[in-house]
Amino acid sequence: MITSRRAFIAGLGALAAYPYVANASEIETLEAKVALQNIAPTNYPKTEIWGFDGSAPGPVIRVAQGERVRRRFVNSLPQPGSVHWHGVRIDNAMDGVPGLTQDAVPPGAEFEYDFTAPDAGTFWYHAHNRSVEQVARGLYGALVIDEPELPDVDADLPLAVDDWRLSPETAAIVQDFDNFHDHSHAGRLGNILTVNGTFDPVIKVRRNDRLRLRLINAANARVIQVGLNGLEGWLMALDGMPLDQPLPVTGAFTLAPAQRADLFVDVTAEVGDGADLLSIERDGGYGLMRFDVLAGNRSRRTAPSALPANRMPAIMNPAAAKLHTMTLQGGAMRGMGPAKLGGTTMSPRELAQLGKFWALSGQVDRGEEPFLRAARGETHRI
Repeated sequence: MITSRRAFIAGLGALAAYPYVANASEIETLEAKVALQNIAPTNYPKTEIWGFDGSAPGPVIRVAQGERVRRRFVNSLPQPGSVHWHGVRIDNAMDGVPGLTQDAVPPGAEFEYDFTAPDAGTFWYHAHNRSVEQVARGLYGALVIDEPELPDVDADLPLAVDDWRLSPETAAIVQDFDNFHDHSHAGRLGNILTVNGTFDPVIKVRRNDRLRLRLINAANARVIQVGLNGLEGWLMALDGMPLDQPLPVTGAFTLAPAQRADLFVDVTAEVGDGADLLSIERDGGYGLMRFDVLAGNRSRRTAPSALPANRMPAIMNPAAAKLHTMTLQGGAMRGMGPAKLGGTTMSPRELAQLGKFWALSGQVDRGEEPFLRAARGETHRI
């Protein structure tokens, strides 16, 4: 059963234009600022969001593989911020992680990001200071790096899927970003899902169109089970890395937080019917977005061929790489033993009182010693 998301998941009562940037080689401004946007259905008030260039998601940045990306980040928000280019092999100085690769950019200040896009695929950019709040407020956007030869598709659509925790009365973002329940359980889960910042969007297609859907899970914590209705699909790439062979979609597939999937779909629904991108949940399939099928004379294509592989650095003798195990511990339901915070070993109760519920191999937050030491050129597996 397919259920339209005409009401919020938690009982709350035309695809939005996704801004396109044609040329990123010249420096342009990317401003983080407060704005109003229709997140909930149209009978609700607009929601105050934080967005790059005033929208959530921010503008699509699109370049060809090997081209230069330059953006002057301007922070017009009341908090320090930064821009992280998620999944891109990039110099540390441009990676946008405050406290590790740069200082956070204060309100009213700016920082210039300048790097070359080495790999073709679907990537994204997002805030990396107080991410649990700033990403939840809408600070993210798609980064598309095109292959030298574009595949044969009728439309190429970046689709950022997000869940929002909104007030049922005002449609305002619920500002409980740091509550201990979320931290100790499954993270911040919302009560309404959007695609490209729009609730229940629709796009017009033709029967037998082939679409490239660049799916980005921008939710803080929601794991989405993606299903298809009236569409035949193939997974072509995950996290910017092409699969050796296209993987036919025979049921639902998982899209974890921050994960990206390049999905080719052929429209198989009849003219006048609808096709759907679905979120498969415990009580059935819910529509993430709809495709209205129009008449057309396009013939059915054969199954797609694999996308070209990215030119990754060679890994020297991976079979001989030393293996390191990193154990995730904690959570309210999992039982965390004593762990180190800084250089001090503390009990689970002491850690919980400080809002610390998770550890990696017995270490909470960043430890005084690194997890491993590696010489340049060595290959390690974690």
